[in-house]
Amino acid sequence: MGKLKIEKGASKVRREPLKVTIDGSVADDLKLMCDWSENDLSYVVNLLLDFAITQSEDFQKYKTERGAAPATARNEPRPGSDPVRRPAPAQPEKGAIA
Repeated sequence: MGKLKIEKGASKVRREPLKVTIDGSVADDLKLMCDWSENDLSYVVNLLLDFAITQSEDFQKYKTERGAAPATARNEPRPGSDPVRRPAPAQPEKGAIA
């Protein structure tokens, strides 16, 4: 089985809405993983799902048999995707010396 590696601060994925209900202990672990990796929840969930999907040999065989498009550059932003949200730089207050 492969290793999961989470890149810190790399929340750069195209987002699709996903409505799910998860167990409380899983939610706690997800929040902790987000805090630890300095990434948002959607990025961590996407990374975990991508990892799980690529590790499923039966699903990968099924996907290949159906002729599905290969999962290349999955974590790369696609044209027309949501831009990466970055905090705006702090503006000095009026009268403050920069």
